[in-house]
Amino acid sequence: MKGRQDVSWRIGAFRRKADYNYEKGMYNQLVEVMARLDAMENSLRTEKKEHKEDVDRLNKKIDSLTKENQLLKDDNARLRSIINNDSSNTSLPPSTDQKGGKPANTFNGRKKTERKCGGQKGHTGTTLTKTEVEEKIASGRCRHEIRTIGKVSGQDYVTKYVVDLNVEPVIMEIRIYADENGNFCIPAQYRSDVTYGENVKALAVSLYSEGVMSNDRIASFLNAAGNGELGLSEGSVYGFCRKFAGASDASIRHLEERLLTQNVVATDATTVTVNGEQNYIRNFSTGDTVVYHAMSSKSIKALKKLDFLNRYAGILVHDHETALYHFGTDHAECNVHIIRYLRKNTEETKNRWSGEMISLLCEMNKCRKELMAQGYDAMPAERITDYEGKYFSILKQGRGESKSTAHKYAKQEEAALLGRMEKYSHNHLLFLYDFSVPFDDNLSERDLRKAKNRQKMAGGFRKASGHEMYCSIMTIIETLKKRNMGMIENIRKLFMGTPAIF
Repeated sequence: MKGRQDVSWRIGAFRRKADYNYEKGMYNQLVEVMARLDAMENSLRTEKKEHKEDVDRLNKKIDSLTKENQLLKDDNARLRSIINNDSSNTSLPPSTDQKGGKPANTFNGRKKTERKCGGQKGHTGTTLTKTEVEEKIASGRCRHEIRTIGKVSGQDYVTKYVVDLNVEPVIMEIRIYADENGNFCIPAQYRSDVTYGENVKALAVSLYSEGVMSNDRIASFLNAAGNGELGLSEGSVYGFCRKFAGASDASIRHLEERLLTQNVVATDATTVTVNGEQNYIRNFSTGDTVVYHAMSSKSIKALKKLDFLNRYAGILVHDHETALYHFGTDHAECNVHIIRYLRKNTEETKNRWSGEMISLLCEMNKCRKELMAQGYDAMPAERITDYEGKYFSILKQGRGESKSTAHKYAKQEEAALLGRMEKYSHNHLLFLYDFSVPFDDNLSERDLRKAKNRQKMAGGFRKASGHEMYCSIMTIIETLKKRNMGMIENIRKLFMGTPAIF
């Protein structure tokens, strides 16, 4: 019995040990599996983190590329806008239209008609007539010579006229005799043994202004015209111009006093180079007078140095030079410039409002011209009210259309244009209230063309004194032309001590 119990105990102990070993083995296996699971979880967590970092990095890259793409789109729109700029849609002069291989601007604001190009029937033209030539002969202003063709005696004849110019060197000897005391009273203009006459000086000055020639080329031309007998130098020509400019001071002051009495004066400025730096020529223009000023900048500070502007109490016409709003009593903005900007907006945005505004402004101007021809000096109040209503209605339409403008650059320019036309509506529409106010600033722009031609042909100025001299000369010459006064004759008078314009 005891043996059976011992065997039974041993069997139980063996089973217990087996169970323990089994459990231990299972536990170890479980621990191993858990360790592997933890390792896998850590690996997955690390991998997930790395994936998240990759995703974040890719998202940032996508955002960066999206922004870069938008910037490229905006730059592309801006560059396309710049490439498409010409004199038809900006303030650029026509001389810049062919830069970069772009075809020249052929835009013409006039409506096409079926009439042929050139002078129309009834157009008198500018060709001299026999009557005009005979009047010149009778006045004694031109030397009259007669030449014959064929036999003179007893024959009828027909008269033909040839208008010519005879240029030849002339040497005038001036003999100055001593007085009773043996002294010689020599006039200032004859202090040198050899001087040049007023005709040579007048021709040199006129070529400097009208011919848009450099001083050395003027000297060469006059020497050639004088068969090589004049002996002019570049310095001689410069001296003539300096003397003319200095002698013009009184006339220029007189012209500015004339401008001060005018209700409307147009002004503009153009760039010139002085000793390699950018400077400006500013003009003040009316129908019969123009005064030019040399300026270092277009700032308010520079404008305040002009005595004329500080004293002027009328309407200034210009192309949105905000500095000028500190002078004068009222201002009219150039609508031709606005039409160009509106045309540019239509090209870039395809929005309808800017084209409709162009049509409205042109209609206003046409109506103004018709009323002026009928003797009106202002537009009737009810018509002004109607036009202003349409003006602001189109601007409101533009605000709505601009919301869908795609490109940032075009959108910004459109917003600026709308804001300008709203803020300065009075100045853009002033020509409706007073017909003495022009629709545009073309008068002053035309008066500046000669300065731009000189910049192109002869380059800039070496010194500020040359810049100022040119403005003085151009003031006299261009005013003489406006008044149809003889240029050479009046230049000669000024050299002889008589003011050219009084």
